Amino acid sequence: MEVHHHPQVERKSFKEYLLEGLMIFIAVTMGFFAETIREGINEHNHARVFAASMVKDLQEDTAELGPYITYFTYAVHNTDTLMQLLAAADPKDIPSGKLYWYGLWGGARRYFVPNDATFEQMKNSGALNFFEKETAASVAKYARLCRLMEDNVENNREIYTEVRKCRAQLFDFRYNDVANNVSIANRSHFDQARIDRFIASNPPVLSYDKALFNEYVEMVRSRFMNISIVDAKALLEQATKLIRELKSTYNLEDD
Repeated sequence: MEVHHHPQVERKSFKEYLLEGLMIFIAVTMGFFAETIREGINEHNHARVFAASMVKDLQEDTAELGPYITYFTYAVHNTDTLMQLLAAADPKDIPSGKLYWYGLWGGARRYFVPNDATFEQMKNSGALNFFEKETAASVAKYARLCRLMEDNVENNREIYTEVRKCRAQLFDFRYNDVANNVSIANRSHFDQARIDRFIASNPPVLSYDKALFNEYVEMVRSRFMNISIVDAKALLEQATKLIRELKSTYNLEDD
């Protein structure tokens, strides 16, 4: 009978097993690090694209906020002048052109709508997490300030309607329309002579009732237009800061 001899299998030492395990561990760890680095690079690249788009949005916002602030600052100046006129004299003793011009601004209205397409896209997709922590916080602050302005507009909606109703009892809409056209023309090219000509025309006033003028002024005061200016200035400051931050963080200076 033929006898089969089993070959002897050389057993590995403990050190060899330890070395193999260490090599496997290193390979897995390096793979993990490589994947993490790759994801980090991809996220940074995505963040840079979003940052460039957001900078464009913010630049459009700042271009709108400047005229917005100028408009309401001028409106507040003119309503203050109306109050000073009425505090110093009876309405019937004030030239009607002045009453029309300065009274017009109690109904001042201008909207600011933020260019938030990039922000909304990032928020809805979760891409805000791609931004650096400090940058994301700055973006969130800008969004809060935008909501604050929107809330102020909404809170003023009812009183604005009442102001217009009260104004309609004092001033003929035809001459109000003329004054408004002067205001619109002055936005592109300010001309004090144009205003002076309207004031000198002394259009007829519907009522010189002192109590009604007092009611109108109180309604105008309730609009708190100064708050619109303060909110817009805070938003402009934050937008300017965020533009600098995005450009610096994502090297967009030359883009």
